Amino acid sequence: MHMLRRDKKEEEEGGGNPFANLEKSTVLQEARTFNDTPINPRKCCHILTKIIYMLNQGEHIGTTEATETFFAMTKLFQSKDVTLRRMVYLCIKEMANIAEDVIIVTSSLTKDMTGREDQFRAPAIRALCKITDGTMLQSIERYMKQAIVDKSHAVSSASLCSSLHLMRTSHDVVKRWVNEAQEAVNSDNVMVQYHALGLLYHIRKTDKLALSKLVSKFSRHSLKSPYAYCLLIRIACKLIEEEGAGSDSPMFEFIESCLRHKSEMVIYEAAHAIVSMKHTTAKELAPAVSVLQLFCSSPKPTLRFAAVRTLNKVAMKHPAAVTACNLDLENLITDVNRSIATLAITTLLKTGSESSVDRLMKQISSFMSEISDEFKIVVVDAIRALCLKFPRKHGVMMNFLSSMLRDEGGYDYKKAIVDTIISIVEDNPEAKESGLSHLCEFIEDCEHTVLATRILHLLGREGPRTLNPYKYIRFIYNRVILENAAVRAAAVTALAKFGAHCEGLLPSVLVLLRRSLLDTDDEVRDRATFYLNVLEELQMALNSAYILNGLQVSVVGLERSLHNYTLDPSETPFDMKTVPLATQPITEQKTVSVTPSMGLGDISAKPQEKVAATRQDIYAEQLAQIPEFAGLGPLFKSSSAPVELTESETEYVVQCIKHTFQDYIVFQFDCMNTLNDQILENVKVNMETSDDFEVVRYIPAPCLKYNVSGTAYTCVKLSDDATLVAGTFSCTLKFTVKDCDPATGEPDDEGYEDEYVLEDIEVTVSDHVQKVMKPNFGASWEEIGPENELEDTYALSSMKTLDEAVKNIIQFMGLQPCERTDKVPEGKNSHTLLLAGVYRGGYDTLVRAKLALSDGGNNGVTMQITVRSMDSAASEVIASAVG
Repeated sequence: MHMLRRDKKEEEEGGGNPFANLEKSTVLQEARTFNDTPINPRKCCHILTKIIYMLNQGEHIGTTEATETFFAMTKLFQSKDVTLRRMVYLCIKEMANIAEDVIIVTSSLTKDMTGREDQFRAPAIRALCKITDGTMLQSIERYMKQAIVDKSHAVSSASLCSSLHLMRTSHDVVKRWVNEAQEAVNSDNVMVQYHALGLLYHIRKTDKLALSKLVSKFSRHSLKSPYAYCLLIRIACKLIEEEGAGSDSPMFEFIESCLRHKSEMVIYEAAHAIVSMKHTTAKELAPAVSVLQLFCSSPKPTLRFAAVRTLNKVAMKHPAAVTACNLDLENLITDVNRSIATLAITTLLKTGSESSVDRLMKQISSFMSEISDEFKIVVVDAIRALCLKFPRKHGVMMNFLSSMLRDEGGYDYKKAIVDTIISIVEDNPEAKESGLSHLCEFIEDCEHTVLATRILHLLGREGPRTLNPYKYIRFIYNRVILENAAVRAAAVTALAKFGAHCEGLLPSVLVLLRRSLLDTDDEVRDRATFYLNVLEELQMALNSAYILNGLQVSVVGLERSLHNYTLDPSETPFDMKTVPLATQPITEQKTVSVTPSMGLGDISAKPQEKVAATRQDIYAEQLAQIPEFAGLGPLFKSSSAPVELTESETEYVVQCIKHTFQDYIVFQFDCMNTLNDQILENVKVNMETSDDFEVVRYIPAPCLKYNVSGTAYTCVKLSDDATLVAGTFSCTLKFTVKDCDPATGEPDDEGYEDEYVLEDIEVTVSDHVQKVMKPNFGASWEEIGPENELEDTYALSSMKTLDEAVKNIIQFMGLQPCERTDKVPEGKNSHTLLLAGVYRGGYDTLVRAKLALSDGGNNGVTMQITVRSMDSAASEVIASAVG
């Protein structure tokens, strides 16, 4: 017996996978056993198991191989062995999309489906529906209807589930089974009731009225299945969201009544639905939070976990609503399940008071080593939110985060901590020195190149502006000596920024940069050479342009502009003003980052060669294909979002995108014809405005068929007066209408001229400027100088708070807020907003707006605006924009 026990233990510890080393050819060879007479059920079951395992592991089986195996497998229908037959059904389902002529088993499956053996009927239905297409479905429709209302619960449930899958390809056939599905909802079996309700929902989901009646009917007639109740709650919740109904809705009353259901599953589902609704008030949340509070003391770990996880989500939007649960959450900190303890502590961090921060940090420290990185990241995110909430407690939380950095952990965990410390440093000036010190200590032993380069970039940006910038030089230069090429390059850039910003440190920085001229990596040598030559010029304008701020152009646009320049040789030097500015990529992709604050750009550990094209790059390429726009020059800006010129339900739908060039604006009109009995030809948008602008060219859309979009263009020349940039255009859609046959789309007549009045289009100051980020605003301000400086004072009487004023100014001017000045500190009566951008023509433009509340906000906000630009007209336009 002792030996047996030992063998059993060894088997449990490391028995291994018996199918780990399967070879496809060997298994398919073994499948010939299916042709043996008599059939060996046990051996055949083992072979079928191997085939299913291979398919589920992603092994590719060719069509010919699969078909041969499938036909061999059909011989197994001769056996009456229950286990073997059910394995055959499984294999049929797996091979249905691989093998050819699988419908050959339809008669065998139909026979099993309508037979007397209940163990065959349910899996036979699933397999049959897997191989049935729309043309064959009607031949088994009668059998499916009977199966849905079958007295065997397994058969009924299988047919309902199969019907749900068939809905994707044969919706019109399945919706005829609605009477049988309604009958199945009255079943005593909980799963049959659940599956039947699900089928009813999918049949009627396009009809909101029918769905409302469905919820109304079954909320009155008590369902026996808790699963069906959960589904009904989700349907009701979706209807409430779509209709925008609130707590007055009878469906909301139904969800609230489910909080008193006898099933814990239904109670939780109802509570989760209420707290997940977008516009729920604190009063409506109260009963759901009370239920979750009770679950926090449940003896079942699953209920405790579900409750505390949901409360954690509620705390993000409504922390006050969860405050009542704080005592219960504190009891869960010592829970044996560390996942529950982690969620409890992070919820408390979101709802706790400033006085409880120290105590909570001590409690967290006691179990941080016992939880996984995934839950540690949850804790770090909660600490970040707490730092924003209680900035005065940054010292305690920063020390805790730095101790976490020294612990073992993966990249994602360390990245979360670094991100949190960086956000604290950027949001809280008082935390800057300590945060940078902690990060300096971390990069001494940092194993992750991406994190090291990011911290060096932060040191280069924030370090020179601290009280003692010299103390960071040692940490940065250590990276030049000890690290890989990517980190060394980032460290050289950081050193250059200290030299450019701090005159006292310049001689030392020059010495250190000269040592990097002999580096083994060409990127590091190039950076050191470039920065050394710029710094030795001792010119603030050069330092600002090439080190502290740098270029901010589109990489794709720069490549295109340089290519075009080489194709057309010219004695005129290449002008960087012809290159489009950098905007957000149209899709998120990891790219080699070339940002102004990095000078020549930081290198990532694994850069991807392909750079994401921005929306503006795509528009520029499209416009370049139109010969009429060839002489307009480079595209300066495209509006980020299209302007709707019609309602979405009208017969013609028109959107406008504005493309700004040096002396022109091209209006792109994307038009859609929603009438199936009309074809529109020669479609153009006629524009009228004041004498300041001149319409110079129309490019109509040749033809607009039903539900097919087309594009028309209108080109407008800007005013010769450089200060006149804003205006309003009245627009009319003009076209030739041809009536047509809705079925064929063929026109019936010659057509007639018609027009359709559109909404007006406004051109504002923001259409003439591009946002650019200036990481070192002070250096850029001095670089431009006071030559074209303008100053003015305005009373913004309609704005009652500084926050409102800041948001409106940013939106109206279209400039980029710098150095986080778009966030107004709480309790302040005055604020300075720093904005940067490039004016049409490539002229850098900076704005410093000093805002102050007049009489506590009762008389609005007073703004003193100072504008500096490389162009006098740009300064005048921006300075007078608000007025």
